[in-house]
Amino acid sequence: MSSDKSVVLVTGAAGWLGSVLTHELLLDPQTPNLHLILADITEVTAPAGAKAAIVQADLTDKEAVAQLFKTEFGVPDTIYALQGIMSRGSEDNFDLGLRVNVDSVRLLIDAARHEGAAVGRLIKFIFTSSLAVYGGPLPDVVTPLTIATPEGAYGMAKLMSELLVNEYTRRGFIDGRILRLPTIVVRPGVPSNATSAFMSGIVREPLKGIEAVCPVGTSFDSPELDLAAWLASPETTIKNFIVAKHVPAEKFYPHTRVVCLPGFTATVREELEALAAVAGPDVLKLIRFEDNPTNRRIVSSWPARFDNTYPLSLGFLADEGGMVPVIEQFKKDVEAGKA
Repeated sequence: MSSDKSVVLVTGAAGWLGSVLTHELLLDPQTPNLHLILADITEVTAPAGAKAAIVQADLTDKEAVAQLFKTEFGVPDTIYALQGIMSRGSEDNFDLGLRVNVDSVRLLIDAARHEGAAVGRLIKFIFTSSLAVYGGPLPDVVTPLTIATPEGAYGMAKLMSELLVNEYTRRGFIDGRILRLPTIVVRPGVPSNATSAFMSGIVREPLKGIEAVCPVGTSFDSPELDLAAWLASPETTIKNFIVAKHVPAEKFYPHTRVVCLPGFTATVREELEALAAVAGPDVLKLIRFEDNPTNRRIVSSWPARFDNTYPLSLGFLADEGGMVPVIEQFKKDVEAGKA
Protein backbone atom coordinates (compact mmCIF):
# COMPACT_ATOMS: atom_id res chain seq x y z
CA MET A 1 0.00 0.00 0.00
CA SER A 2 1.38 3.39 -0.95
CA SER A 3 1.24 6.19 1.58
CA ASP A 4 -1.56 7.97 -0.30
CA LYS A 5 -3.76 4.92 -0.86
CA SER A 6 -6.18 3.39 1.65
CA VAL A 7 -7.40 -0.18 1.20
CA VAL A 8 -10.28 -1.16 3.48
CA LEU A 9 -11.91 -4.60 3.60
CA VAL A 10 -15.48 -4.72 4.89
CA THR A 11 -16.99 -8.14 5.56
CA GLY A 12 -20.73 -8.43 5.97
CA ALA A 13 -20.80 -5.57 3.46
CA ALA A 14 -24.24 -6.47 2.08
CA GLY A 15 -25.85 -5.79 5.44
CA TRP A 16 -27.29 -2.47 6.50
CA LEU A 17 -24.36 -1.49 8.73
CA GLY A 18 -21.82 -2.50 6.09
CA SER A 19 -23.59 -0.50 3.41
CA VAL A 20 -23.80 2.64 5.53
CA LEU A 21 -20.17 2.24 6.64
CA THR A 22 -18.85 2.11 3.08
CA HIS A 23 -20.58 5.39 2.26
CA GLU A 24 -19.22 7.00 5.44
CA LEU A 25 -15.68 5.84 4.68
CA LEU A 26 -15.87 7.62 1.32
CA LEU A 27 -16.52 10.87 3.21
CA ASP A 28 -13.69 10.38 5.70
CA PRO A 29 -10.84 12.86 5.04
CA GLN A 30 -8.44 10.65 7.00
CA THR A 31 -8.99 7.76 4.59
CA PRO A 32 -7.62 9.17 1.32
CA ASN A 33 -7.82 7.53 -2.11
CA LEU A 34 -10.10 4.83 -0.76
CA HIS A 35 -10.11 1.39 -2.35
CA LEU A 36 -12.84 -0.86 -0.95
CA ILE A 37 -12.91 -4.66 -0.80
CA LEU A 38 -16.53 -5.55 -0.09
CA ALA A 39 -17.32 -9.13 0.91
CA ASP A 40 -20.43 -11.04 1.90
CA ILE A 41 -22.12 -14.36 1.29
CA THR A 42 -24.84 -12.49 -0.61
CA GLU A 43 -24.47 -10.01 -3.45
CA VAL A 44 -22.93 -6.67 -2.52
CA THR A 45 -23.63 -3.36 -4.25
CA ALA A 46 -20.78 -0.84 -4.13
CA PRO A 47 -21.45 2.87 -3.66
CA ALA A 48 -21.74 4.74 -6.95
CA GLY A 49 -18.35 5.90 -8.19
CA ALA A 50 -16.38 4.01 -5.54
CA LYS A 51 -13.21 2.10 -6.33
CA ALA A 52 -14.42 -1.27 -5.16
CA ALA A 53 -13.63 -4.97 -5.52
CA ILE A 54 -16.64 -7.18 -4.83
CA VAL A 55 -16.11 -10.67 -3.41
CA GLN A 56 -19.07 -13.00 -2.84
CA ALA A 57 -17.79 -15.62 -0.43
CA ASP A 58 -18.63 -17.93 2.45
CA LEU A 59 -16.23 -16.73 5.14
CA THR A 60 -16.46 -20.02 7.02
CA ASP A 61 -14.31 -21.44 4.18
CA LYS A 62 -10.55 -20.90 4.53
CA GLU A 63 -9.90 -20.66 0.79
CA ALA A 64 -12.71 -18.13 0.38
CA VAL A 65 -11.19 -15.97 3.13
CA ALA A 66 -7.78 -16.14 1.41
CA GLN A 67 -9.30 -14.65 -1.74
CA LEU A 68 -10.13 -11.43 0.13
CA PHE A 69 -6.41 -10.66 0.23
CA LYS A 70 -5.82 -11.41 -3.47
CA THR A 71 -7.91 -8.76 -5.21
CA GLU A 72 -6.38 -6.18 -7.53
CA PHE A 73 -6.11 -3.84 -4.52
CA GLY A 74 -3.76 -6.15 -2.62
CA VAL A 75 -3.58 -6.55 1.15
CA PRO A 76 -5.90 -4.20 3.05
CA ASP A 77 -4.57 -1.86 5.71
CA THR A 78 -7.86 -2.00 7.65
CA ILE A 79 -10.51 -4.70 8.08
CA TYR A 80 -14.00 -4.11 9.42
CA ALA A 81 -15.31 -7.54 10.48
CA LEU A 82 -19.08 -7.10 10.45
CA GLN A 83 -20.19 -10.59 9.40
CA GLY A 84 -22.41 -12.44 11.83
CA ILE A 85 -25.58 -14.30 12.70
CA MET A 86 -27.70 -12.12 14.94
CA SER A 87 -28.74 -12.88 18.51
CA ARG A 88 -32.03 -14.77 18.05
CA GLY A 89 -30.64 -16.53 14.99
CA SER A 90 -27.65 -17.72 17.04
CA GLU A 91 -29.89 -18.94 19.80
CA ASP A 92 -32.14 -20.88 17.42
CA ASN A 93 -29.31 -22.35 15.29
CA PHE A 94 -26.38 -22.88 17.64
CA ASP A 95 -24.05 -24.63 15.18
CA LEU A 96 -24.52 -22.06 12.43
CA GLY A 97 -23.93 -19.30 14.98
CA LEU A 98 -20.60 -20.87 15.98
CA ARG A 99 -19.47 -21.26 12.39
CA VAL A 100 -20.27 -17.69 11.42
CA ASN A 101 -19.64 -15.81 14.67
CA VAL A 102 -16.49 -17.68 15.75
CA ASP A 103 -14.98 -19.82 12.99
CA SER A 104 -15.18 -17.18 10.25
CA VAL A 105 -13.69 -14.55 12.56
CA ARG A 106 -10.77 -16.81 13.46
CA LEU A 107 -10.09 -17.54 9.78
CA LEU A 108 -10.17 -13.82 8.99
CA ILE A 109 -7.91 -12.88 11.90
CA ASP A 110 -5.42 -15.58 11.00
CA ALA A 111 -5.34 -14.47 7.37
CA ALA A 112 -4.81 -10.87 8.50
CA ARG A 113 -1.93 -12.02 10.69
CA HIS A 114 -0.07 -13.83 7.90
CA GLU A 115 -0.90 -11.45 5.05
CA GLY A 116 0.11 -8.46 7.15
CA ALA A 117 3.40 -10.12 8.08
CA ALA A 118 4.09 -10.83 4.42
CA VAL A 119 3.94 -7.12 3.57
CA GLY A 120 5.61 -5.99 6.79
CA ARG A 121 2.82 -4.22 8.63
CA LEU A 122 0.05 -4.75 11.16
CA ILE A 123 -3.44 -4.75 9.72
CA LYS A 124 -6.04 -2.83 11.74
CA PHE A 125 -8.76 -5.31 12.63
CA ILE A 126 -11.99 -3.64 13.79
CA PHE A 127 -14.36 -6.21 15.23
CA THR A 128 -17.98 -5.43 16.01
CA SER A 129 -19.04 -7.11 19.24
CA SER A 130 -22.08 -6.55 21.41
CA LEU A 131 -23.36 -5.79 24.88
CA ALA A 132 -24.77 -9.33 24.67
CA VAL A 133 -21.42 -10.53 26.11
CA TYR A 134 -22.80 -9.49 29.51
CA GLY A 135 -25.22 -11.41 31.69
CA GLY A 136 -25.83 -12.66 35.19
CA PRO A 137 -25.64 -10.35 38.22
CA LEU A 138 -24.39 -6.97 37.03
CA PRO A 139 -23.54 -3.69 38.74
CA ASP A 140 -25.90 -0.76 38.29
CA VAL A 141 -23.41 0.74 35.83
CA VAL A 142 -21.08 -1.35 33.66
CA THR A 143 -17.47 -0.17 33.59
CA PRO A 144 -14.40 -1.46 31.71
CA LEU A 145 -13.69 -3.65 34.76
CA THR A 146 -17.04 -5.47 34.62
CA ILE A 147 -16.58 -9.16 33.79
CA ALA A 148 -18.46 -10.46 30.74
CA THR A 149 -20.59 -13.55 31.45
CA PRO A 150 -22.98 -14.04 28.51
CA GLU A 151 -26.31 -15.80 28.87
CA GLY A 152 -26.90 -16.49 25.19
CA ALA A 153 -25.21 -18.15 22.23
CA TYR A 154 -24.66 -14.84 20.43
CA GLY A 155 -22.92 -13.19 23.37
CA MET A 156 -20.85 -16.31 24.00
CA ALA A 157 -19.60 -16.37 20.40
CA LYS A 158 -18.83 -12.64 20.41
CA LEU A 159 -16.83 -13.01 23.62
CA MET A 160 -14.85 -15.91 22.15
CA SER A 161 -13.96 -13.80 19.13
CA GLU A 162 -13.05 -10.85 21.34
CA LEU A 163 -10.51 -13.03 23.15
CA LEU A 164 -8.96 -13.99 19.82
CA VAL A 165 -8.68 -10.36 18.71
CA ASN A 166 -7.11 -9.40 22.04
CA GLU A 167 -4.61 -12.27 21.98
CA TYR A 168 -3.56 -11.68 18.36
CA THR A 169 -3.09 -8.01 19.24
CA ARG A 170 -1.06 -8.81 22.37
CA ARG A 171 1.24 -10.99 20.30
CA GLY A 172 1.76 -8.28 17.71
CA PHE A 173 -0.02 -10.15 14.91
CA ILE A 174 -2.70 -7.49 14.24
CA ASP A 175 -3.80 -4.08 15.53
CA GLY A 176 -7.17 -5.05 16.97
CA ARG A 177 -10.04 -2.77 17.99
CA ILE A 178 -13.14 -4.33 19.56
CA LEU A 179 -16.38 -2.36 19.60
CA ARG A 180 -19.15 -3.55 21.90
CA LEU A 181 -22.19 -2.03 20.27
CA PRO A 182 -25.31 -0.82 22.06
CA THR A 183 -28.66 -1.75 20.55
CA ILE A 184 -28.97 0.48 17.49
CA VAL A 185 -32.26 2.34 17.07
CA VAL A 186 -33.88 3.09 14.74
CA ARG A 187 -32.67 0.62 12.10
CA PRO A 188 -34.24 1.18 8.67
CA GLY A 189 -35.39 -1.54 6.31
CA VAL A 190 -36.81 -4.95 7.13
CA PRO A 191 -36.57 -6.37 10.66
CA SER A 192 -33.35 -8.22 11.44
CA ASN A 193 -33.09 -11.59 13.19
CA ALA A 194 -31.90 -9.93 16.38
CA THR A 195 -33.60 -10.42 19.71
CA SER A 196 -33.61 -6.65 20.17
CA ALA A 197 -34.98 -5.92 16.67
CA PHE A 198 -38.34 -4.95 18.16
CA MET A 199 -36.70 -1.86 19.69
CA SER A 200 -36.49 -0.48 16.17
CA GLY A 201 -39.66 -2.12 14.90
CA ILE A 202 -41.99 -0.47 17.39
CA VAL A 203 -40.86 2.89 16.02
CA ARG A 204 -40.10 2.14 12.38
CA GLU A 205 -43.34 0.39 11.43
CA PRO A 206 -45.80 2.80 13.12
CA LEU A 207 -44.05 5.78 11.51
CA LYS A 208 -44.77 4.09 8.17
CA GLY A 209 -48.39 3.41 9.10
CA ILE A 210 -47.74 -0.31 9.66
CA GLU A 211 -48.68 -2.38 12.70
CA ALA A 212 -45.75 -3.43 14.91
CA VAL A 213 -45.50 -6.24 17.43
CA CYS A 214 -43.98 -5.51 20.83
CA PRO A 215 -42.80 -8.81 22.36
CA VAL A 216 -42.49 -7.29 25.83
CA GLY A 217 -45.61 -7.04 27.96
CA THR A 218 -49.29 -7.47 27.14
CA SER A 219 -50.47 -3.85 27.21
CA PHE A 220 -49.30 -0.28 27.75
CA ASP A 221 -49.89 -0.80 31.46
CA SER A 222 -47.64 -3.87 31.72
CA PRO A 223 -44.75 -3.53 34.17
CA GLU A 224 -42.59 -5.40 31.63
CA LEU A 225 -42.45 -2.17 29.61
CA ASP A 226 -40.06 -0.81 32.22
CA LEU A 227 -37.39 -3.08 30.70
CA ALA A 228 -34.42 -0.79 30.08
CA ALA A 229 -31.92 -1.02 27.21
CA TRP A 230 -28.61 0.58 26.24
CA LEU A 231 -29.18 2.35 22.93
CA ALA A 232 -27.42 4.42 20.26
CA SER A 233 -28.56 6.00 17.02
CA PRO A 234 -27.38 4.70 13.63
CA GLU A 235 -25.76 8.03 12.82
CA THR A 236 -23.63 8.11 15.97
CA THR A 237 -22.74 4.42 15.68
CA ILE A 238 -21.41 4.76 12.15
CA LYS A 239 -19.41 7.85 13.10
CA ASN A 240 -17.87 5.79 15.90
CA PHE A 241 -16.88 3.08 13.41
CA ILE A 242 -14.79 5.73 11.67
CA VAL A 243 -13.37 7.01 14.95
CA ALA A 244 -12.24 3.44 15.78
CA LYS A 245 -10.02 3.41 12.70
CA HIS A 246 -8.10 6.48 13.82
CA VAL A 247 -7.57 6.01 17.56
CA PRO A 248 -3.80 5.75 18.17
CA ALA A 249 -2.95 2.25 19.39
CA GLU A 250 -1.16 3.54 22.48
CA LYS A 251 -4.36 5.21 23.76
CA PHE A 252 -6.12 1.90 24.42
CA TYR A 253 -5.76 0.13 27.74
CA PRO A 254 -2.62 -2.05 27.56
CA HIS A 255 -4.47 -5.21 28.60
CA THR A 256 -7.51 -5.05 26.28
CA ARG A 257 -8.74 -3.51 23.05
CA VAL A 258 -12.39 -3.70 24.10
CA VAL A 259 -14.36 -0.46 23.98
CA CYS A 260 -18.02 -0.27 24.96
CA LEU A 261 -19.35 2.34 22.57
CA PRO A 262 -21.21 5.23 24.18
CA GLY A 263 -24.97 5.05 24.43
CA PHE A 264 -27.94 6.11 26.51
CA THR A 265 -30.57 4.31 28.56
CA ALA A 266 -34.26 4.11 27.71
CA THR A 267 -37.05 1.73 28.68
CA VAL A 268 -39.53 0.25 26.24
CA ARG A 269 -42.17 2.49 27.82
CA GLU A 270 -40.00 5.60 27.36
CA GLU A 271 -39.44 4.66 23.72
CA LEU A 272 -43.18 4.43 23.11
CA GLU A 273 -43.77 7.70 24.95
CA ALA A 274 -41.15 9.36 22.74
CA LEU A 275 -42.84 7.92 19.65
CA ALA A 276 -46.15 9.45 20.76
CA ALA A 277 -44.45 12.78 21.50
CA VAL A 278 -43.01 12.94 17.98
CA ALA A 279 -45.83 11.44 15.90
CA GLY A 280 -48.91 11.97 18.09
CA PRO A 281 -50.74 9.61 20.47
CA ASP A 282 -52.76 7.91 17.71
CA VAL A 283 -49.59 6.26 16.40
CA LEU A 284 -49.64 3.97 19.43
CA LYS A 285 -52.78 2.28 18.06
CA LEU A 286 -50.40 0.50 15.67
CA ILE A 287 -48.63 -1.29 18.54
CA ARG A 288 -49.78 -4.86 19.23
CA PHE A 289 -48.46 -6.67 22.30
CA GLU A 290 -47.44 -10.34 22.12
CA ASP A 291 -45.26 -11.11 25.11
CA ASN A 292 -42.36 -13.41 24.15
CA PRO A 293 -40.58 -14.87 27.20
CA THR A 294 -37.47 -15.90 25.21
CA ASN A 295 -36.92 -12.42 23.78
CA ARG A 296 -37.65 -10.82 27.12
CA ARG A 297 -35.23 -13.15 28.96
CA ILE A 298 -32.36 -12.47 26.57
CA VAL A 299 -32.82 -8.69 26.38
CA SER A 300 -33.30 -8.38 30.15
CA SER A 301 -29.98 -10.20 30.70
CA TRP A 302 -28.14 -7.37 28.94
CA PRO A 303 -26.95 -4.32 30.89
CA ALA A 304 -28.75 -1.02 30.39
CA ARG A 305 -26.29 1.45 31.87
CA PHE A 306 -22.61 1.96 31.07
CA ASP A 307 -19.93 4.41 32.12
CA ASN A 308 -19.08 6.40 28.97
CA THR A 309 -15.90 7.94 30.43
CA TYR A 310 -13.35 5.66 28.74
CA PRO A 311 -14.79 5.68 25.20
CA LEU A 312 -15.31 9.44 25.32
CA SER A 313 -11.64 9.86 26.35
CA LEU A 314 -10.67 8.02 23.16
CA GLY A 315 -12.73 10.37 21.00
CA PHE A 316 -15.87 8.30 20.54
CA LEU A 317 -19.19 10.15 20.33
CA ALA A 318 -22.44 9.91 22.29
CA ASP A 319 -26.04 10.74 21.40
CA GLU A 320 -27.62 13.59 23.31
CA GLY A 321 -31.26 14.12 24.29
CA GLY A 322 -32.46 10.52 24.55
CA MET A 323 -35.07 8.93 22.27
CA VAL A 324 -36.96 12.00 21.05
CA PRO A 325 -34.24 13.38 18.74
CA VAL A 326 -33.49 9.86 17.49
CA ILE A 327 -37.14 9.32 16.51
CA GLU A 328 -37.40 12.84 15.06
CA GLN A 329 -34.45 12.09 12.78
CA PHE A 330 -35.91 8.77 11.68
CA LYS A 331 -39.27 10.42 10.98
CA LYS A 332 -37.49 12.92 8.71
CA ASP A 333 -35.75 10.03 6.94
CA VAL A 334 -39.09 8.27 6.40
CA GLU A 335 -40.66 11.42 5.01
CA ALA A 336 -37.67 11.91 2.70
CA GLY A 337 -37.88 8.32 1.46
CA LYS A 338 -34.54 7.37 3.01
CA ALA A 339 -35.83 4.76 5.44
